[in-house]
Amino acid sequence: MTEATTFRPSSLLTTAPSIHYQVAMPQPESHLFEVTLFVKGWQEPVLDLKLPVWTPGSYLVREYAKHLQDFSAETGEQRQRLLSRKISKNHWQIETADTSEMTVRYRVFANELSVRTNHLDATHGYFNGAALFLFIPGWEHQPIRVTITPPKPDWQVTTPLPSLPGEANTFEAADFDTLVDSPFEIGSQQLYNFQVLGKPHQLAIWGQGNADPERIIEDTKQIIEVEAELFGGLPYDRYLFLLHLSSGGFGGLEHKDSCSLNYSRFGFRAKEKYNRFIQLVAHEFFHLWNVKRIRPKALEKFNYEQENYTTSLWFSEGTTSYYDMVIPFRAKIYDAKNLLENLSKEITQFQSIPGRKVQPLSESSFDAWIKLYRRDANSNNSQISYYLKGEMVSFLLDLLIRARHGNQRSLDDVMRQMWQRFGIKEIGFTPQQLRDVFESVAQTDLSDFFNRYIDGTDELAFDEYLEPFGLRLLSVESGESVPHLGVNVNSDNGKTLIQFVEAASPAAVAGVDAGDELLALNGWRVTAEQLSDRLKDYKVGDTIQLSVFHQEELRTLPVTLAAPRPSRYQIVPVEKPSDAQRQSFTGWLGTWNW
Repeated sequence: MTEATTFRPSSLLTTAPSIHYQVAMPQPESHLFEVTLFVKGWQEPVLDLKLPVWTPGSYLVREYAKHLQDFSAETGEQRQRLLSRKISKNHWQIETADTSEMTVRYRVFANELSVRTNHLDATHGYFNGAALFLFIPGWEHQPIRVTITPPKPDWQVTTPLPSLPGEANTFEAADFDTLVDSPFEIGSQQLYNFQVLGKPHQLAIWGQGNADPERIIEDTKQIIEVEAELFGGLPYDRYLFLLHLSSGGFGGLEHKDSCSLNYSRFGFRAKEKYNRFIQLVAHEFFHLWNVKRIRPKALEKFNYEQENYTTSLWFSEGTTSYYDMVIPFRAKIYDAKNLLENLSKEITQFQSIPGRKVQPLSESSFDAWIKLYRRDANSNNSQISYYLKGEMVSFLLDLLIRARHGNQRSLDDVMRQMWQRFGIKEIGFTPQQLRDVFESVAQTDLSDFFNRYIDGTDELAFDEYLEPFGLRLLSVESGESVPHLGVNVNSDNGKTLIQFVEAASPAAVAGVDAGDELLALNGWRVTAEQLSDRLKDYKVGDTIQLSVFHQEELRTLPVTLAAPRPSRYQIVPVEKPSDAQRQSFTGWLGTWNW
């Protein structure tokens, strides 16, 4: 396909065009949103329209244009067809034929229920601006009106955008960034209004399940108050929590004045599951400061057409993940014991991923676009999540600062300084500026820490940072010793499939591959459920015969078993904590008795 130029608005133009979208869904069962764009006051011979390829907060090129169809353009009461053509995967160009008013129509298929995509069915319609709305290059800062036409009279529209008085279901975004940042829910969702610190908040729930809105609202109020106290107030006029109850989903997407949450419909009764939901709320709400306003320089101005690279997602996401455990504790939703148990579980997960020794944290941030959301059978060997390791590093930095300053300073001071320096004015920060703030709060040179743990792959020295607080990290083996084989297996339609083979493990050295079908151990059939128990019959150094189908070829491979691995890690008190250690722990978590 031949290349074409994107026409930028002329500097001589004095009148900005008006941009008005209408979104209809006359047959919601078809999963098709019908979008109409009205452009008035256009003064150029060509109109360029582009669809974003990603949405802020989810760092993957998702190619939203793959769901766009039936594109057309016309003008006048006679609906005169305008010549249009597709220039690239997300770029359409219209010859305006000396007309100043155009109507553009297209449809978007929406059948993926996640916080970053669109979903339309007989029960509701939900969409994100990036996955639905085209933008006009050069006019991204122009106000945009949106009118929703629900398919049923009892369907209501919920969005953080302000409505226009006197115009039914019509809303206005200050610019395209705001439109992308404002999800829409259309349907019969349940609405609950509440006040926090004198500002209106709303919880909208779609779907059925065992969620208790009153309990959620009371705990959410506590979350809001704790986070507002940390940053010194709430930087919005009103806020919307949009909750989807799904069959087994989990996820969240942050926005400046709202967040979208997806959670398992029956995941609210058990304490552990409910606490996980509250952590999700705390995480997405914390993002309204950290990443929506305190942004890396690369995300100061969004480029919706390609990857926006930064090495600082470990702070934007990982530090937020650390706080999503801390905030519910401070809000008294759970106690210090629960907090330390949650941290122990995260450490256990972190220590189980070999990729932590391969990929530096800064590189994990930079490569989010090609790795984190595009996992394969080797991912755990070659990469580490910037969420998970960022959370671990933030934990250690918090302890480091607290230990140096007797709990008179902490990671909270880093967050407040980042808010004052960068967040309030929404000025993007560089990696060096972020490090400078950490060093100014810690009052020490952190070159060694950053070189080893953020830009390097050294093992995190948990005990070194836990010790001043009278704590240590205990590695725990399962009740019976299980020699290490180095595979993860699961049952699939009666077959036992090897999902993952740890690099340099006994299985890997023997030639076992991810994707192989496991058949037998020493000539006897073995299933996924039986494998661990069968390995208990052997000791370290024993050689077993593992039979597998490798690409339909039967292979029997000799595997020499290695020493058992810890099954979990747990933060525990040191044997004889000193008075200073007890005092430091109490200054951190408020009590020694946990």
